[in-house]
Amino acid sequence: MKKTWLITGCSSGLGQHLARAVAARGDQLVATARDVGTLRALANDYPQTVRVCALDVTQPEAAKAAVALAVGAFGRLDVLVNNAGYGLFGAIEEGVPDEYRPMFDVNVFGLIEVTRAALPVLRQRRGGRIVNLSSTAGIAGAAGSGYYAATKFAVEGLSEALDREVRPMGLRVIIVEPGPFRTAFLGRSMAVARHRISDYDQTAGQRRAYRDSNDGKQAGDPVKAVHVMLEAVNSEAPPLHLPLGPAAYGIAERKLAAFREDIDAWREVAIATDFS
Repeated sequence: MKKTWLITGCSSGLGQHLARAVAARGDQLVATARDVGTLRALANDYPQTVRVCALDVTQPEAAKAAVALAVGAFGRLDVLVNNAGYGLFGAIEEGVPDEYRPMFDVNVFGLIEVTRAALPVLRQRRGGRIVNLSSTAGIAGAAGSGYYAATKFAVEGLSEALDREVRPMGLRVIIVEPGPFRTAFLGRSMAVARHRISDYDQTAGQRRAYRDSNDGKQAGDPVKAVHVMLEAVNSEAPPLHLPLGPAAYGIAERKLAAFREDIDAWREVAIATDFS
């Protein structure tokens, strides 16, 4: 049976690749972006099954309108993909509110608003899926990406709680945690703190250097990433956490090992805290 999808952030990156793959396999799609003009070619290629919608995810009424378009055009909604987002590199001390607060508005609060708008419809679809794009930054924080990691840690916690809430209704949440894939993410989707403090050059500064030297050279193939995402959505038992790529798996495995080392080393002291 054909699925109906709503995907945010389809103008570039994994969102664009996923939208194309969904449309190519004959599913119905509402593709969104802040600039709907970037989606014109997609709509022209699939006029019967694709609708496009301008969506600023930070605007609750716009999120409701996108969901209403899916229901009005196709009568249902089966899969929501919260893909819209961007990053910020820089040390914590280097960042300022007008740089990091808008990122929280998009990456966290925007995801919340779109999800809240879609849930009343998704609850009618036993077996629906909510796919939230996180990152390896949502698995482990790294110097130079603390603010971005904070948004993705928020996405992880929200998604884990949401999955527990909706599973009894037949819905499942999938948290996608991509490593580096060859998209425009390090370019157009990655801001850099304007202020630079030389004391951080050997820590956070390395993240700036990574952006400059790796944009367009990432090892990951976004087409293959999208194939895995589609497989997970179609699965009867999808994963809650889906690291994508060998780099993502390496980060996850190192995080698990370090976490285990910490809790094992401090176990006897840390658990002796109940009233005697």
